[in-house]
Amino acid sequence: MRVFMIDNYDSFTYNIVHYLAELGAELIVKRNDEITVEEIEKFSPDALVISPGPCT
Repeated sequence: MRVFMIDNYDSFTYNIVHYLAELGAELIVKRNDEITVEEIEKFSPDALVISPGPCT
């Protein structure tokens, strides 16, 4: 499973990434201001995960 994770500058993001990797997911992680919708589409993910933001 190909999972794209959008990191909203929250430290919990990598906890989620770690758990998904343990389940066998192929992951790519990008910060919310370093990626465009078109770039996400090129990756053709099976799932898109948006992390929580700081102080949430």
